[in-house]
Amino acid sequence: MLKAIINDQTFEVSDEKGEILVNNQPFTWDFRDISDTHFHIIKDNKSYNAELVEANYAEKIFRLKVNDKIHTVNLKNRTDLILEKMGLSNSASAKLNNLKAPMPGLIYEMKVKVGDEVKKGDVLMILVAMKMENAIKAVGDGIVKSIKTNTGDSVEKGQLIMEFE
Repeated sequence: MLKAIINDQTFEVSDEKGEILVNNQPFTWDFRDISDTHFHIIKDNKSYNAELVEANYAEKIFRLKVNDKIHTVNLKNRTDLILEKMGLSNSASAKLNNLKAPMPGLIYEMKVKVGDEVKKGDVLMILVAMKMENAIKAVGDGIVKSIKTNTGDSVEKGQLIMEFE
């Protein structure tokens, strides 16, 4: 499930066996790409021209112009909703203090070094777990103060990997 907040209105969007549901109601439309940022939509026998004006993928906030009216869309995926339910936040202003291994695995590649400034959403490292490469991203802003592991090291869940200023 996905939650879309559009101009302060909230919609729950899901896919049930290939059918799109919005607020548990079937949603039918004809959607065509014109270019990477321009689209044509037909919904309920009405035609709409849409343009992606701005996209912040890290924050999942998008600005769309639909028939010359600007709409701000804030998306929350399943992970965001679970964190929200647990009282945790993915706040853009969060300060990063440390990075601990989210799961046991092998440090495949470090993407940062001591002294690097990182922003929320930046890839810090690649962790291999269960034969899959996982990009571990910063959950806030900070400057790398120390790195406690090396490429090739095995880590346990919760093990300290990096500290930030």
